[in-house]
Amino acid sequence: MSTSTPTATGAVATAPTTTGTPDAAVSPASPDASAWADWHAEREEGLRPPHGWLSLVAYHWLPAEPAALPGVPGLWWADADGAHHRAGADGAVRTTAGADVTTVVVPEGGSSVAGTYLPEGRESGTDPATERGREHDERDETREVAVEVVRRTGRYAVRLRDPLAPARLAFDGFPTFAHDPAWVVDAAVRWYDAPRPVVVGAARPGLVHHVSTVGEVDLVVDRDGVAHRATLVLTGKAGGAVTLLFSDEADDVAPWRVLWVDADVAPGAEGRVRLDLNRTINLPYAFSDFGTCPAPLEGNHVPFAVTAGERAPR
Repeated sequence: MSTSTPTATGAVATAPTTTGTPDAAVSPASPDASAWADWHAEREEGLRPPHGWLSLVAYHWLPAEPAALPGVPGLWWADADGAHHRAGADGAVRTTAGADVTTVVVPEGGSSVAGTYLPEGRESGTDPATERGREHDERDETREVAVEVVRRTGRYAVRLRDPLAPARLAFDGFPTFAHDPAWVVDAAVRWYDAPRPVVVGAARPGLVHHVSTVGEVDLVVDRDGVAHRATLVLTGKAGGAVTLLFSDEADDVAPWRVLWVDADVAPGAEGRVRLDLNRTINLPYAFSDFGTCPAPLEGNHVPFAVTAGERAPR
């Protein structure tokens, strides 16, 4: 996922705004601590928007028949034609154009913000994050909850993004390991002749993701005079972003993290890629209980502590 968040659409959405892939900005690797500090500040800023990844507060599977969802206006249900909504006695979720949301269609693994609503008893006004002294930004002028329609493992659900989420209001940066140039590694890579489809697990129990593996890297790190080694599988697609999802033995980190790899896939070739592990980040699931992020491939475990990148945020 990019650091951008889903935006409100019309009554019918035919393409996802997010795709279930990791949320991060792709930046060239650099061993320079100053460049890393700038990148880290940009990374944190990308989490601050009112409907960003820190705003998740609920996840509701949609029933087969029209029914009310806790705290959400109107009635919701899903069938083979998509996710459906109609107004109820408590009102309706509306698009940015002011129309009631009706039907939203997204592909497997996709999502789209269908519309927004102001919770009962909440007054509109300035975003509390701005009131805490942050520089004013147009994106901060909302207290409305965004209703994001997602499709995971063949089922539709809605996920709520609330600007007043405790995690967002309390956010003042997250812990990281100190930048260490020793964690910038030039690794041998072997690109597959063609992407290989694989099914992996997810942060939310009962879900799976369909991903493509594109190659393998040999991670070799010298720590305290000891050479540590691990062969890991890369995911992505030719011409697109390449990611390395992995778990490791470090304390105070999320169960798994991700590194965006600045490399072009060269099918069937061998070479080297630079892995700046200082830029290892947390996936959205690490910030709340409502992320559906893909898990690493089985075996993508580093058998030593990667004391680089982001620590567990909670």
